[in-house]
Amino acid sequence: MSFQHTVKIPKERIGVLIGKSGKVKQQIEERCGVKIEIDSETGDTMIIGNSSADRLEAFRAVEVITAISRGFSPQRAYLLFEDEELIFQQIDLHDYTGKSPNALERIKGRIIGEGGKARRMIEELSGSYVSVYGHTVCLIGNFREIKLTTEAIAMLAKGSMHKTVYNMLQGAKRKDKLDKMRLWEENPDEITFSDS
Repeated sequence: MSFQHTVKIPKERIGVLIGKSGKVKQQIEERCGVKIEIDSETGDTMIIGNSSADRLEAFRAVEVITAISRGFSPQRAYLLFEDEELIFQQIDLHDYTGKSPNALERIKGRIIGEGGKARRMIEELSGSYVSVYGHTVCLIGNFREIKLTTEAIAMLAKGSMHKTVYNMLQGAKRKDKLDKMRLWEENPDEITFSDS
């Protein structure tokens, strides 16, 4: 059975998904063994996998296309191809704001921060990538990073001070390092360290 999935792309992101001379679209098609059909009028983008195509690769194509449509650069979205541990998560800010446009803008402003400072700090402390676009916040990271970042976004959306959120993220980062150290002491041959 063939795979078919439709993603709605905001019109201003269609050009990014297609890429210069169609390069981005072509790279995703080749990498995942899918065909991508984009309706430039509606933004409806259909991802079609043939029956022999790996369904996991087709789902990965959907994730990458969705990530690009929600504000990530193609290069950042391609990280989902390169590391199987990375996942894509989408948070709908309407869950915190209802339909109030003022509340939505206020929360987006808190997550982004002045000159993008808050978003950068969240990325740095959590290890995940964050894109604030429309009424969504989208994340790329491993399970632990996504869980932490989701908590940080929820705290900011509910009115926590930035300092409180940063302290929570720093505490989690310290605990993670200590856990890795303890594991290493118990099994020194099995653990490799990374800077994250």
